[in-house]
Amino acid sequence: MPSEAGTARHFPEPTIAKTRRVLWSLAALMLLAPAVAMLFTAEVRWDAADFLLFAAMLLVAGGLVELAVRISRHRVFVLGAMLIVGLAFLLFWAELAVGLIGG
Repeated sequence: MPSEAGTARHFPEPTIAKTRRVLWSLAALMLLAPAVAMLFTAEVRWDAADFLLFAAMLLVAGGLVELAVRISRHRVFVLGAMLIVGLAFLLFWAELAVGLIGG
């Protein structure tokens, strides 16, 4: 039987379910943001390929976080995986936008 200290290191199932809904909703809002911005300014001009690439990036990032949660419910592991996936997502996004690597 796990002790209180052991269970405090893992995310409970209701927390995971709620966080999963919030994160996937946030991903959908991130995908919707450029479409809304295009209605109000001419500075944002995305075509279908841009939306498809961004959707693929969000799906891969979200899928990797989902995989991390399925592998382990340990708080440090999940939060570390989220940090790594988030930083990789931002680095890839910045590389596509301005070409940070290999200039």
